Amino acid sequence: MIEITRTISISEDELEETFVRAAGPGGQNVNKVSTAVQLRFDIRHSPSLPDYVKARAEQLAGKRLTKDGVIVISAMRHRTQDMNRSDALERLVTLLKEAAHRDPPRRPTRPSRASQKRRMDKKTKHGALKKLRRDKPEF
Repeated sequence: MIEITRTISISEDELEETFVRAAGPGGQNVNKVSTAVQLRFDIRHSPSLPDYVKARAEQLAGKRLTKDGVIVISAMRHRTQDMNRSDALERLVTLLKEAAHRDPPRRPTRPSRASQKRRMDKKTKHGALKKLRRDKPEF
């Protein structure tokens, strides 16, 4: 089990890893060894995640989400397969943690009576100052 939060965890059976050859510099090692990892996680059919996490994760995934609802994470930063596997898994866990995070709802507050009085006094003073700037009519 891979722990996302204290209450949410996903099974390793839900993940699918495929290994491909990495692009870029690296000499013969790049041409011979499949070190890059593509981690696939079917978010829509996952029994482990609540609906609000699924919906938010689909929004956060962006272009990593396929039309079928599968999140595909490609990792090829490192030279070894194990490091790329752990990197891909770490990136998936980070995405799901961010999706699971909920801000507490905002509690509406009211201004205090003293702050309301200060505001009204300030408005009155400002209005009086503007009144002094007006042209005085000539008699």
